[in-house]
Amino acid sequence: MSGADNQQERPGFEQWIVGFVDGEGCFSVPIFRQRTARLGWQCQPEFAVVQAAPSASVLHELQQYFGCGRVGVNRRHDNHR
Repeated sequence: MSGADNQQERPGFEQWIVGFVDGEGCFSVPIFRQRTARLGWQCQPEFAVVQAAPSASVLHELQQYFGCGRVGVNRRHDNHR
């Protein structure tokens, strides 16, 4: 049985992405002055998901699904181990 009647149905990959990004991601749209832009302002939307290095494979799966983006290493130096 599938559909809304069966609440035990396993979610698909798209639903997993929604839940994962809700907890681990962020979407921001900063707007700032840019004199060389036609209207003098620039909008730079960004979608980011952050994971520790051992979970980088998840980021690569998201990159493959969306067909864009980059996976990089955050080389911050602080006391968060």
